Amino acid sequence: MEKIAIISDIHGNVTALEAVLADIRQRKINRIFCLGDLVGKGPNSDLTVDLIRQHCEKVVRGNWDEYIANESEFEAIQWHQALLGPGRIAYLSKLPFSIEFWMSGKYIRLFHASPRSVNERIQPWDDLALRLSLFEPSELCGEQLPADVAGYGDIHGAYLQHPGGKTLFNAGSVGNPLDITQASYTVLEGDYGSRDQASLNLQFVRVPYDIERAVQQAIDSQMPQLEPYIRELRTAEYRGKDA
Repeated sequence: MEKIAIISDIHGNVTALEAVLADIRQRKINRIFCLGDLVGKGPNSDLTVDLIRQHCEKVVRGNWDEYIANESEFEAIQWHQALLGPGRIAYLSKLPFSIEFWMSGKYIRLFHASPRSVNERIQPWDDLALRLSLFEPSELCGEQLPADVAGYGDIHGAYLQHPGGKTLFNAGSVGNPLDITQASYTVLEGDYGSRDQASLNLQFVRVPYDIERAVQQAIDSQMPQLEPYIRELRTAEYRGKDA
């Protein structure tokens, strides 16, 4: 049996990311997959990209990674682009869309927001047909197979459901959680790469981190959109758009 840590939506919060990586090490998990949104919102997009490149075996792109990898007229995006520099931006621009593999006889597809787009936001309370569509492939996916297990990030709130007898989960957010004020990630445990039926386990992990240190880093950086970011870290209440 092998364990895979699945992290997502770090958003430049290096303090939260360091806490999660330490927790993963303590659990002796050697394989980490990242579901995107490494950058944006928080003050340390540069350090976050460097840590993700160092520690994660597979990484997909999120909507913020895509925004920042392209030219923009928005001051906030330009601020993060200047911090990142051309090398890290080139890395973000080349990130793949999905991670797909067999585990314990289940076909697993991981992506940022939906199997069709990094910008399609789907909530746990949305229509059943829409949630079931998360198991279906698109031309952006690696294989044209329906998934038995679908996992994503984007909405910054962890959950687990079994629509249509399949397994749907959201890993939550490491750096900008909008359910409770602790970093979130998930652990998949099973026979990695195997098409033979075997036990498969999914665990949700919440990691406390020094929120006030992260707030002070944001203040010191003089980053754009400072107050909404600080409010989200302290309250886990959504600012209303562009998560």
